[in-house]
Amino acid sequence: MALVGTVKEIWRYPVKSMGGQRLDGCTVTELGVPLDRGWALRDEKAREIRGAKKMPALMRCEARYVAEPTGAAIPTVEITLPDASRLRSDDAGAGARLSALVGREVTLWPRQPAQDRDHYRRGLPDHEDLEEELRDVLGRLPDEPLPDLSTLPQELFEFTSPPGTYFDAFPLHLLTTASLRELSRLNPAARIDVRRFRPNFLIETDPSLSGLVDFDWCSRRLRIGGATIAVAVPAMRCGMTTHAQADLPKDPSILRTIVRETGHNVGVYASVAVPGAIAVGDPVELL
Repeated sequence: MALVGTVKEIWRYPVKSMGGQRLDGCTVTELGVPLDRGWALRDEKAREIRGAKKMPALMRCEARYVAEPTGAAIPTVEITLPDASRLRSDDAGAGARLSALVGREVTLWPRQPAQDRDHYRRGLPDHEDLEEELRDVLGRLPDEPLPDLSTLPQELFEFTSPPGTYFDAFPLHLLTTASLRELSRLNPAARIDVRRFRPNFLIETDPSLSGLVDFDWCSRRLRIGGATIAVAVPAMRCGMTTHAQADLPKDPSILRTIVRETGHNVGVYASVAVPGAIAVGDPVELL
């Protein structure tokens, strides 16, 4: 067992693709941080759940639960729009206001049971050509290679997320300060900010460590606070890393750097092997 860092930040994102909430601590379960991605938008024309890969304006919104979640019930969420106005998920006009923001007819949905397979099923693509659709979703230029999609759970080819969740692929996403420093070294002109990558846990690694150290944790386990985390695969990045949000400007150079220098990936995906409490400042140990 080796100490590899400490928990610097914990993040929960009440609405898929919107700005999240920083937490002092939480108890992770098989569904990750409690009620992370508890809500998401459904594109009614495409007939599927979608996020900022297709609707980048969502990243200029902030979301918070009006009450701290307890148990499995999903609380009402309050959304702050880019113009600083607010709406709640229980407002009668919430769908219309969000549709006006993203330029598509959308509805706002709490997480549904895993048995409701049709809710999570993929709908109509925007492009008939599969490669063109993938390049659009992933933000890849015509002269850039596409990533290896075989590393993702195979159910994602049928569903927009693992049924019963609104995660892109796995319940947890981990990122290290070493990886952020490496991206800053590779692209010093860009504002490399943790918010662009939307992790659940930002891990402060020793300043002496350099490079994308979290890739070395794949297929291994971490003890973080009272929980054991099974690290799965590197986290594949898309155009969401480039979109404007809060005070961060749009910057396509960030994804160009990731495609060119890091094999399409930054951070790692993980699942919870043993549930437990995690707090800011807890040690992170590689088992």
